[in-house]
Amino acid sequence: MLSLVVFLPLAAAVVLAAVPALGHRVAAWAWVGATALDLALVVAVWAGYRTPAAGRLAYEEQVPWIPGVNSSYHVGIDGLSLPLVALTAVIFLACAVYSLRDDDRPRTRAALFLFLQGVSTGLFVSADLILFFLFFDLSIVGMYFVIAGWGHNNAARSALKFFLYTFLGSLALLVGFIGLYVYADPHTFDMVELAAQLPLNGSPVAGGWVLAAIIVGLAVKTPTVPFHTWLPPAHTDAPATGSAVLAGVLLKMGTYGFVRIAMPLLPQAWRAWAWVMVIVGIVSVLYGALVALAQTDLKRMIAYTSVNHMGYIVMAVGAAGLVGNGPAEARSIAVTGAVTQMVSHGLITGALFLLAGVFHDRAGTYDLGAFGGLAGPAPRLATLFAVGAFASLGLPGLSGFIAEFQVFTGSIAVAPVSAVALVGILVTAALFLRALQRVFTGPEAGHSAGFTDLRPAEAWAVGALLLLSLLIGVLPRPLLDVIEPAARTVAELVGR
Repeated sequence: MLSLVVFLPLAAAVVLAAVPALGHRVAAWAWVGATALDLALVVAVWAGYRTPAAGRLAYEEQVPWIPGVNSSYHVGIDGLSLPLVALTAVIFLACAVYSLRDDDRPRTRAALFLFLQGVSTGLFVSADLILFFLFFDLSIVGMYFVIAGWGHNNAARSALKFFLYTFLGSLALLVGFIGLYVYADPHTFDMVELAAQLPLNGSPVAGGWVLAAIIVGLAVKTPTVPFHTWLPPAHTDAPATGSAVLAGVLLKMGTYGFVRIAMPLLPQAWRAWAWVMVIVGIVSVLYGALVALAQTDLKRMIAYTSVNHMGYIVMAVGAAGLVGNGPAEARSIAVTGAVTQMVSHGLITGALFLLAGVFHDRAGTYDLGAFGGLAGPAPRLATLFAVGAFASLGLPGLSGFIAEFQVFTGSIAVAPVSAVALVGILVTAALFLRALQRVFTGPEAGHSAGFTDLRPAEAWAVGALLLLSLLIGVLPRPLLDVIEPAARTVAELVGR
C-alpha cells in the first residue's frame, strides 16, 4: 500500500510529461485527480493504521536494493511519519485545486509537482538511510525547477541559492549516514537495525562528529539560524504553490530527520548536543519573529515566521534530549508538540502563502504598503487571511495553539530557559495584527481599487487547509492518538 502511495504521483507525472497533446484544462484536472486519489489512499492507510510494536513499523515493505552495502528498499510508517504523509497529500491537493485556472504551462507544472509529491512521500516512509537520502536530494532538484521555471523577479538567482545551500547540506547529511554505516556491525543503512544496534554509543567523539554532520544537513533544510539565509529569497521569488509546498512539506524533511534519525540512532550524542539545540531553537524563534516584524514585503514576512515556527520544533526536540532534567513524560510531550507543530505549520503557512499569491496575481506586488481597505472589495480574502494569521500566532481553537502549548509545556518542564521563547508568540501576534490593519482596514488605497476577491478554486484550496487547522484545534485527539505512542518511544530511545 505504501509503495502505491509513493509511486502513484510519480506514475502520473510520467504520463503527463509523456503526453504533450493534453490540453491545459485536461492537464490541470488530471493533476487534481491524481492528488485526490493519492489522498484517498492515505486516508485508507490511516483508517487501517494500528500502533506497531516498539522497534517496528506499520505497513512495512522491504526488498533488497543495493546488497553490496546492505541497503534495501525498506518503507514503513509510525506515528511520526503518518501525519506528515497525510500533510503532504493534503498540501499537494490544495495546490492542484488552487492552480486550476493557471494557464502557465500547466502540463509541465503538474508533472513537476506530482514528481515532488512522490519523492516527498517517499522520504517520510523511508526506513533506509540511502533511500531517505535519495528522496531528500530529488526533492531539492524538483523545487529548484519549480522556483526557476515559475518564479518571478530574481527567480533564477534564488533558485540557484536554494539549490547550492540545500545540496551542500545534503552532502553533510550523506557524510553522517556513511559514519553510521561504518560503525555499524554488521554494516547497514537500515534505520530499524541501526536503532537496535546503536553503533556509536560508547564512542562520544566519533558519535559527536557523525551527529554534527547530520545536524548540519538537517538544519540547512529546516532551516534554523544561521543556515536560514536561502529561505526568504526562495519564498519571495517562488510561485505561490511552490512556497506552499516548500514551507508545508519540504521544511519538514529537516525536522522529521531529527526525530527519525538523529535522536533514536545517536541518543548518546544527542544528549550531549541537547542544550545546543535548545539554544539554537530559542534564537531561531526570537530572530525569526523580530525580523518578520521588520518586513514590508508580505511574502518575506511569512517566510521569516517559518524560521520562527521551525525554531519551536528545534527547541522541543532539544529539550527531549535533556535526560535527567525533568520527568520522562515532559520530554515525550515536547516530542509530541514538535510533530504536531510540523503538521500545524504546514497547514497554516501553506494557506498563508497561497493567499499571498493572490496579491501578486491581482497587483503584481507583495508590498504591504500598496494595499489598504481590502476587507471591502475582498471579504473572503480578508476572512481567510485573518483566520490564518490568528492560527499562526497560536490562538486557542486552532492547531497552532495545540502544538505550541505542548512544545512549551514539555520544554519548560525540562529547560526553564525555554520560557524566553514565549516572547516570539507576542511578536508574531504584533506582526500579523499590523499586517491585517495595513492591508484590510481603513479606506481603500494603492492597488485596492478593482481588487477582485478569491475565486472559488482559491477559496476552496485555502479554506480546506484552514478548516483542518480548526478541526485539529477543536478535536486534536485523533491526531494525538497517532503521534503520542511514537513520541514516547522516541523519548525512551533518547534516554538509552
